[in-house]
Amino acid sequence: MGATIQAAQPATAGAASQIMPSDALVFFGATGDLAYKKIFPALQHMIRRGTLEAPVIGVAKSGWTVDQLRERARDSLEQHGGGVDAAAFTTLVQWLRYVDGDYQDPVTFDRLRQALGSAARPTHYLAIPPSLFGTVVEALGRSGCAQNARLIIEKPFGHDLASAQALNATVQSAFPEASIFRIDHYLGKEAVENLLFFRFANTFLEPIWNRNYVESVQITMAESFGVAGRGRFYDETGAIRDVIQNHMLQVVAFLAMEPPTAMYHESLRDEQVKVFRMIPPLDPADLVRGQFRGYRQEPGVAQHSPVETFAAVRLHIESWRWAGVSFVIRAGKCLPVTTTEVLVTLKQPPLTTLAPGAGNYLRFRLSPEISLNLGARIKRPGATMAAMPVELSVVEHPQGDELDAYERLLSDAMRGEALLFVRQDAVEAAWSIVEPLLENLPPIHEYEPGTWGPAEADRLAANIDGIGAPALQEGPNV
Repeated sequence: MGATIQAAQPATAGAASQIMPSDALVFFGATGDLAYKKIFPALQHMIRRGTLEAPVIGVAKSGWTVDQLRERARDSLEQHGGGVDAAAFTTLVQWLRYVDGDYQDPVTFDRLRQALGSAARPTHYLAIPPSLFGTVVEALGRSGCAQNARLIIEKPFGHDLASAQALNATVQSAFPEASIFRIDHYLGKEAVENLLFFRFANTFLEPIWNRNYVESVQITMAESFGVAGRGRFYDETGAIRDVIQNHMLQVVAFLAMEPPTAMYHESLRDEQVKVFRMIPPLDPADLVRGQFRGYRQEPGVAQHSPVETFAAVRLHIESWRWAGVSFVIRAGKCLPVTTTEVLVTLKQPPLTTLAPGAGNYLRFRLSPEISLNLGARIKRPGATMAAMPVELSVVEHPQGDELDAYERLLSDAMRGEALLFVRQDAVEAAWSIVEPLLENLPPIHEYEPGTWGPAEADRLAANIDGIGAPALQEGPNV
């Protein structure tokens, strides 16, 4: 715990690379799985919307030709992009270039410099394992390819606070902080962005959005499937590192942050970091870890793996607005459904004899569909003065013509719009919150696939009015 969190350097909004769009997109790992499943479909969508009008250069060590990469792109669009759009694909083929070579070979980056041609403000996307980040960043710096350029890196941003700081030092050796875009695809989801709009575009919410009216907040990220063939990766990561430290804490920040002074990206990111710094380091006593039965038989998983596939944690925010309000967050695999939602439970009204039982709540369903619901109490029909619960659907937003997360984030990065990307100090502050858990992990509890995780997790909410153990047992739809 000897590492200290570094403050982010202020953005230099006047720098040419920050006010001008990128004039080329370079993506390392062009023949890999992420490019196949996410990047090529995003590129086709960007071309269709007119947000990509620049050369696209793939870099990899596969012994391929550009024609093979084009065929890979076509297959990607057929399998994962909703089909090939003939006009958009023709444009992509015209723009697509390929550099084949070893990332440790300077010649590879000489070829990249040649492939960039007259491009003076490229964006470099590292869709490669984190172990290669340092090699590629240093080579970009030495070759001159980092000049006036932007850098996109994928999570995980380290595996603890010390490694996150080491990674930041590496990337900042060639790129200024204002030109580094740490991509967490979860922040590019339409539903997550809707949390910001709901918070700050509605006047009715602000008077009750505090400790005086809010009893508790539950955030659940449930997946009905297992590790989906990623056993080796997951066994080195686990639920805490995979989603709690990043996705879930980002949702906490969006829910708990104070209004930004403007929608300027640094203003909003300042407020996120303030929330993280008001969350005390988590106590292992407030964590329950679980592992679904059968996980250790997954390909790539160690025979006696202690890695969690379920994690539930209780935290508090030491601020005037949220003092005393419990936040319970949980994430797990092989649960009954695949969904992400937020349940904000309000305090009981004074006349509990009139309407005993559960009080009001707001439910944000973030996936698979987007919805906002209000739990209320009304009189049950009949002669007796008895209450009954109803759920009012305030917003129902089926998936429509919304931007894919990768399309949105790639488009934003190439424009220099950093609103939905993670800043250095936020990464380090989030790691400082979970670091005590990683240093002193509690025992792991086995749970049956298709259940809501180990029963031991119920205790995290057992003494909170309004949520209690039944909510954790029955899941988000109670």
